[in-house]
Amino acid sequence: MNAQPIPQHPSPQDRPARLTVGVVGAGRVGPSLAAALRLAGHRPVAASGVSDASVRRAADLLPGVPLVPPAEVLARADLVLLTVPDDVLPGLVAGLAETGAVRPGQLVVHTSGRHGTAVLDPARRAGALPLALHPAMTFTGTQLDVERLAGCSFGVTAPDELRLAAEALVIEMGGEPEWIAESARPLYHAALAIGSNHLVTLVAQAMDLLRTAGVEAPDRMLGPLLGAALDNVLRSGDAALTGPVARGDAGTVAAHIAELRTHAPHAVAGYLAMARTTADRALAHGLLKPELAEDLLGVLADGGNE
Repeated sequence: MNAQPIPQHPSPQDRPARLTVGVVGAGRVGPSLAAALRLAGHRPVAASGVSDASVRRAADLLPGVPLVPPAEVLARADLVLLTVPDDVLPGLVAGLAETGAVRPGQLVVHTSGRHGTAVLDPARRAGALPLALHPAMTFTGTQLDVERLAGCSFGVTAPDELRLAAEALVIEMGGEPEWIAESARPLYHAALAIGSNHLVTLVAQAMDLLRTAGVEAPDRMLGPLLGAALDNVLRSGDAALTGPVARGDAGTVAAHIAELRTHAPHAVAGYLAMARTTADRALAHGLLKPELAEDLLGVLADGGNE
């Protein structure tokens, strides 16, 4: 697969006007994005956060930037990053609009994957300019995140008249804009959750099982295997699939289920669900021979009903 070029920050003459930046929700994402915007020449001026972890992140990534209440963040900033959990966002936007904290012409940006710009309608009615910029990356809340933004895709939803502004902000943070329709945001976010969040669960579970099997360094064992699998699937899609399900090895799959029932019964349901999905995809792409699929699917059905 050809390497994609890493986007460069625009030259000073191509950049939009320098903005004061505020962060509402000093979790792992907000301070990192504000730090990236600072590198591009913008000026973080305020953040909100109350937990000890939020205070530490703000101090590390945004030194000298005061922590103030959310309404005060909006009062100080031209560009406001709303970096709060998805389910919190609608109430936060409505509350800020109701209190008069939103200013006409103010850029109000949220980083939720699930939501588009409709969730910002209360702020838009108050005169704000709404943008949805979701970085498709896992954040640690450290300086490492700022470096990882280079080449990171952002799921972007914006009104037509703000598309250039949205694109400029993403590029200034080192990212690449990927335009997502308002109606497609939940599906887009579900896809990322399957690929990223569920991957963490699967890998952590695999390490637990290897430890149970007596492997002293499961991370070292899995690293090359998972790295190769990830690279292969990104290059080749379903054609990269290997293993007993794709081969139709019903006996091996039955042995797996039996061992999991004995040593890790909590892992059985996940194994069965993923094996069924894998079998379906392997069949659809001609990897699993139909004459072998019947026995395999029978094992999976029996495993699910026992």
